[in-house]
Amino acid sequence: MNGAESLVRTLVGGGVDVCFSNPGTSEMHFVAALDRVEGMRCVLALFEGVATGAADGYARMAEKPAATLLHLGPGLANGLANLHNAMKAATPVVNIVGDHATYHRDYDSPLTSDIETAAQPFSGWVKTSPDAKHVAQDGAAAIAAAMKPPGQVATLILPADTAWNEGAGPAPAPPIAERAKVSHDAVKEAARVLRSGEPAVLLLTGLALRENGLALAARIAAKTGCRLLAQTFNRRMERGAGRVPIDRIPYPVDQALKTLEGVKHIVLVGSRIPVAFFAYPDKPSLLAPKDTQFTTLSTLEEDTLHALEWLADELGAAQQPIEPAQYGPMPLATGKIDSLTLAQSLGSLIPENAIVVDEGVSTGRGFFPSTRNAHPHTWLQNMGGSIGIGMPLATGAAVACPERKVLNIQADGSAMYTIQALWTQARENLDITTVLLNNKSYAILRHELANVGAQNVGRKALDMLDLSRPDLDFVGLARGMGVPGERVDTMDEFNKAVARGLTHKGPYLVEVMLG
Repeated sequence: MNGAESLVRTLVGGGVDVCFSNPGTSEMHFVAALDRVEGMRCVLALFEGVATGAADGYARMAEKPAATLLHLGPGLANGLANLHNAMKAATPVVNIVGDHATYHRDYDSPLTSDIETAAQPFSGWVKTSPDAKHVAQDGAAAIAAAMKPPGQVATLILPADTAWNEGAGPAPAPPIAERAKVSHDAVKEAARVLRSGEPAVLLLTGLALRENGLALAARIAAKTGCRLLAQTFNRRMERGAGRVPIDRIPYPVDQALKTLEGVKHIVLVGSRIPVAFFAYPDKPSLLAPKDTQFTTLSTLEEDTLHALEWLADELGAAQQPIEPAQYGPMPLATGKIDSLTLAQSLGSLIPENAIVVDEGVSTGRGFFPSTRNAHPHTWLQNMGGSIGIGMPLATGAAVACPERKVLNIQADGSAMYTIQALWTQARENLDITTVLLNNKSYAILRHELANVGAQNVGRKALDMLDLSRPDLDFVGLARGMGVPGERVDTMDEFNKAVARGLTHKGPYLVEVMLG
């Protein structure tokens, strides 16, 4: 058994049984090992950013890591943007990167690079296997590192000779570390703050946005009168009928400041102190009032659900009545397509138990409130801000949950970063409906141009934000990669097309023409 096969057997034995790959010469022994080992599903991506983004979406839904397989430093570089997003989402990923044989690296051949240095800013754990006898052991360590709470990218670099030389056989994965419990002092202090009667916010993210966490937080809010808010961007939220509805801190700075106006206390439940996404002239970086006091109930690494249970008991709120959302969306919208009519129809069209992947960017910003009374669903967001995650994230989520419909709300500019994901969706027959919002521009940057106070803006600058001349044909692009689709110009057409896509088994794309 060579090192590559010992690694594949270690991964499968450790529960890592999906690999999103874009391999090259140095990874051929790993590819060959896939034929000899039962239990590993290998999904080919035509771009490394699709592979890394899909691994993120898979792990968010499967609650365990997938592997990636990337080719040397340039292949890693192509995948780094979505590894950045996975890192910010605390998503567990076993990121395998091939390298030249150990003895070949000294010759500085064209593809030679410092892979460890490139991987470190985007990984919580990085290691290069020194020889074939250590590959399986290093693979097991990578699994444990990826699963270390709250989750992280673990990058294992695999020189070619460590893959083809004789290995030591598979290694068992070490036990996964459990989440630490919060201290009694943290619970007591949070309870004291919430009993103070001063305006307070319970700010949630992570496990607190699952059904049980939301219910516990709602009981605490009902007992104490505090407000519930979620971070602006979250790895995963359970929403819709039967779940406690919760608003997020808005993305625009002025709206966020208004939302938090008058707040005296923010209790952090897995969340961080709210900050602006960017710096803007004459606007603050911190979004809460200057005199706000922050109290940490739990960090993202800690057992948030246990902390909320303990806090509810401390406050006598464990049996407090709550009111989850009831199914009752507004009727389908008609007439002109805009962000409000799209939001209204989406609230009616989201299927029961769907997974919604949100990369709607500027147009999609208002979709969240109108979908609170939709069928129960899961909502995934981009936490790292590097665009081009939507289609890969949907791809990975669909691999993890083949029994659930995936609805990808996708902006046009960010779609072009990882459009190759459509090919993988067609090849794997993944049940994804993509609603492609085509406004022929980087519309969010038009707003940001004004927000940062840029002066004397002319045609040359505006052309950098324009996606016309020529216009992109997303239906044509989708069909060229094996995905059926259609273009719509009115809400009546939109309602029918999205309904067709959601009943179609397999990938489908609806291009929505805006403006």
